[in-house]
Amino acid sequence: MGCFPLFIELAGRPCLVAGGGKVALRKVQKLLPFGPHITVVAPSVCPQLAAVPGVRFVRRRVRVGDLRRQTLVIAATDDAALNRRIAAACRARHIPVNVVDNPDAGSFIFPALARRGPLTVGVCTGGASPVAAAWVKRQIEAVLPEETFGPILTWLADCRQPVKAALASETTRAALFARLFDTCMEKGRPLTDEEFAVLLDQAKTEENTHG
Repeated sequence: MGCFPLFIELAGRPCLVAGGGKVALRKVQKLLPFGPHITVVAPSVCPQLAAVPGVRFVRRRVRVGDLRRQTLVIAATDDAALNRRIAAACRARHIPVNVVDNPDAGSFIFPALARRGPLTVGVCTGGASPVAAAWVKRQIEAVLPEETFGPILTWLADCRQPVKAALASETTRAALFARLFDTCMEKGRPLTDEEFAVLLDQAKTEENTHG
């Protein structure tokens, strides 16, 4: 059975990574773009991880008390038994936990992530084939150019308020946003103010016509 894709807000939320090696580093690097407050608990930390800015380090073995008020936990130590104990303690406290190299012990799996500005696509095979997930991620990235798709999404987000203020009908707004997106994709860039104004005026006319 596959895993349900659940997207959660991590900005400003506390997250704990147990372990200080290369695997922990990769997990931290995946989390950081989403803005959590990360604490790494480990007796020793590899130089690459120690050099990551914005991470709090506690240089000792993880304790049960470290789990308090965490939004999610990553068990990434080199001790499989310790990872299982961390996972069991998290499950007892209903804290989402990922266990490296042992997905069945945890409660969530890290997907292969494709990011384009505000867009995040997570690809997961339920542990069946990380290689397949990475392949699908590459296909997604190939059809969504990083230099254009992110700016287009950011521009569309900025349009939401002026469109909402100008158009009363939800149906008309939805149609305009579809038109704006299609036009951006055709041009390969965000629209200019003049181009936006033309499409907005057309939508206003349609709304008034259909009353």
